[in-house]
Amino acid sequence: MSEPAVKYRLIKKEKHTGARLGELITPHGTFPTPMFMPVGTQATVKSMSPEELKEMGAGVILSNTYHLWLRPGEDLVKEAGGLHKFMNWDRGILTDSGGFQVFSLAEMRNITEEGVHFRSHLSGEPLFLSPEKAIHIENYLGSDIMMSFDECPPFFESYDYIKKSIERTSRWAERGLRAHENPETQALFGIIQGGGHKELREQSARDLVSLDFPGYSIGGLSVGESKAEMNHVLDFTTPLIPENKPRYLMGVGSPDALIDGAIRGIDMFDCVLPTRIARNGTCMTSHGRLVVKNAKYARDFSPIDDNCNCYTCRNYTRAYVRHLFKADETFGLRLTSYHNLYFLLNLMKQVRQAIMDDNLLEFRQDFFERYGLNVANPKNF
Repeated sequence: MSEPAVKYRLIKKEKHTGARLGELITPHGTFPTPMFMPVGTQATVKSMSPEELKEMGAGVILSNTYHLWLRPGEDLVKEAGGLHKFMNWDRGILTDSGGFQVFSLAEMRNITEEGVHFRSHLSGEPLFLSPEKAIHIENYLGSDIMMSFDECPPFFESYDYIKKSIERTSRWAERGLRAHENPETQALFGIIQGGGHKELREQSARDLVSLDFPGYSIGGLSVGESKAEMNHVLDFTTPLIPENKPRYLMGVGSPDALIDGAIRGIDMFDCVLPTRIARNGTCMTSHGRLVVKNAKYARDFSPIDDNCNCYTCRNYTRAYVRHLFKADETFGLRLTSYHNLYFLLNLMKQVRQAIMDDNLLEFRQDFFERYGLNVANPKNF
């Protein structure tokens, strides 16, 4: 049996928590974990160049199978030499399966055992996506890490519905593995679902671990449940993933969730949050969120965050960035996007150092106090 395209190396476990310091080894480089992965839905992280992403320390970025299938099409991307060449990114790329978008964006969807019939959110044309089709698209895109095609049921859906859903998702995962054409160069991860039900998370994990994926993600969180509920699910789900495989929490990117996820043994995170709120003028800072468009910053000539060493904070003031937003200049949202991405990438660097120093809980307490968050013991949620 050939070596998996992506491997995980455990370097150190933190003494007081489940946190792990490690490395994600991919065909396009080896990257330290726990890591935050910026999201580049349409083969671009909104408003950022690849050079800027490298400058701020990004290792793996995401692209979206559903959106790239609709435009420009997987055939065109393959013809261009794959996503890495197409978007000029020579580090790691992870593609999701498109399942979440089908279930959240598409109109008039109909789930069958074969796959999902739905209408495009762009044109309204009828489309069909199956595990085999999703894997085919991801193979053509050429990402380092591919995600299995799954259903992401609502967190508060009924037990019976979620049970049927995870059982179908397990069957889809097996079909996706059989359809995977490039296991030597692309790693396919399984996705553990189950809502808030411990028994169903255990069943989903058992099914997927038996298929021996090279990595596993925890899906179906950060979809409306509270942070306490999410942490509770992580407490009993993360230990179900083999220690020698990377653990990926999908769609989570607030600073508190990154720290609390790392405490529970998560290695990989992604979220559109930093760039989405940046486009509205909201900045993450070491003292909490700051809305730079607010009038009180009109004559504030200090940086967005005086504890930040990013390009934005080294060169520009709150007053200037506010002016750009008020004048509808796109440079403003580029500056806030840069800052927010840097903030989270740097936060994970600090988390890794705290794991190395065995003081992640102390780091959490200090960060939460400065950020204005509830400092309740993370094991007592």
